[in-house]
Amino acid sequence: MKFLDQAKVYVRSGDGGAGCVSFRREKFIEFGGPNGGDGGRGGDVVVECVAGLNTLIDYRFKQHFKAQTGVHGMGKNRTGANGADAVLKVPVGTQIFDEDEETLLADLTEVGQSIVLAKGGNGGFGNAYFKTSTNQAPRRANPGLPGDERWIWLRLKLIADAGLVGLPNAGKSTFLAAVSAAKPKIADYPFTTLEPNLGVVGVDGREFVMADIPGLIEGAHEGVGLGDRFLGHVERCRVLLHLVDGTCEHAGQAYKVVRGELEAYGGGLSDKPEIVALSKADSLSPELRKEQLARLKRAAKKTPVVLSALSGEDVPETLRKLLSVIDEAKGVEAAEQAPKVAEEAWRP
Repeated sequence: MKFLDQAKVYVRSGDGGAGCVSFRREKFIEFGGPNGGDGGRGGDVVVECVAGLNTLIDYRFKQHFKAQTGVHGMGKNRTGANGADAVLKVPVGTQIFDEDEETLLADLTEVGQSIVLAKGGNGGFGNAYFKTSTNQAPRRANPGLPGDERWIWLRLKLIADAGLVGLPNAGKSTFLAAVSAAKPKIADYPFTTLEPNLGVVGVDGREFVMADIPGLIEGAHEGVGLGDRFLGHVERCRVLLHLVDGTCEHAGQAYKVVRGELEAYGGGLSDKPEIVALSKADSLSPELRKEQLARLKRAAKKTPVVLSALSGEDVPETLRKLLSVIDEAKGVEAAEQAPKVAEEAWRP
């Protein structure tokens, strides 16, 4: 299945049904009168977050969604049926933007969340509604109100606990394949990964989700290489694992290139907790390992982890460090949410 994380969609809610002009004409009934029913309400356009989806591919070939028009009113005071809603099902982590691509309308992060993007038009009144003591035979009815229409942007940001960042060929896909059941494409050339991958990582009986995105190169924020459009998928991560290829020319410079792109992108990525790791340790001689480790330590201003996804060196320890940072971040988030929940509970 093709991975699609952005789509432009046209939505239109249903028009309201028109009211009816009708009069009673039964035999043996001395006094007739108006009995035109009201029109039905037009359908809404609803976006719903559902489980089982991980891409927006459903909106690749269909971009127009229209709700049903309300049924017109009928005689004998029969109200028209309401129009059916148009429901757009999206994966967890979908953001909805207005046509300007800047105004955020909704951020759906949990299964079951939904939002009404366009409300259907109200149905028109039939002539029975306008009957008064001075106007007992009205010959007027209202037309239904038109529905709303708009263009929206759907953007998917994957929900993951940890994110892998680094230059191309830094060993991110190899690491993900080694610690999870994910099967990303692995090869010995740059930009093997062309779309984000997710994997469920298990350590000490615990599990968390890890995201792997295509590699960054210098100038990615200006569109060089694959650009930085995939960085949005690690915005929601609680911790970043920054892999630096130990076989590159200078580990410190490689680290600074990626950090520069994270700062240029923004979105709070440069402020996230980060674990720095020197990867491909199995390919390094003792002298080169010591030299690259010193360079990376000076650049990152912290002691890096030395690991090898191929041999498994220090992989469990790295996963435990990631899990501890994730638990700490969850605790902080829970503490921040507690006052809000208490305030809502006691709100009169």
